[in-house]
Amino acid sequence: MTRLNKSTRYALYAAMELARVDEGEQVTAAETAQRYSIPPTVMAKVFQHLVRAGIAVGARGAGGGYRLAGTADEVTVLDVIEAFEPRRGGEGCLLDERDDAPCVLPDECRLKRLFDEIDELARCTFASVTLATLVGRRRMTA
Repeated sequence: MTRLNKSTRYALYAAMELARVDEGEQVTAAETAQRYSIPPTVMAKVFQHLVRAGIAVGARGAGGGYRLAGTADEVTVLDVIEAFEPRRGGEGCLLDERDDAPCVLPDECRLKRLFDEIDELARCTFASVTLATLVGRRRMTA
């Protein structure tokens, strides 16, 4: 994985806020933007993207806001990242400055294999961390 873009980082902040609220409660883009010093219009777009990705659900009007579409135990960090980051194709190389050009020696490049392995380890780690774990929220049992 390369460095995460700003929208992805903002989406992770938004997802953490969604995971922190109790069931039935909502968060607003304005509150989240203020907490993380992000322009409110940018945060509103991030929340809209989370809704389109099926991670959040939005409610309009007075008392409106956003909540998780599932539970914080179901949504992983990777779910949020994949909604905002394009997956690097097999041809792309983290060492190549030209994103559109294929690697000259893809089969012989040990560095590419190393970066591909690191990328997969990062993906597995992100997939293993739920939003509940990320915010330190304990599962409530009946």
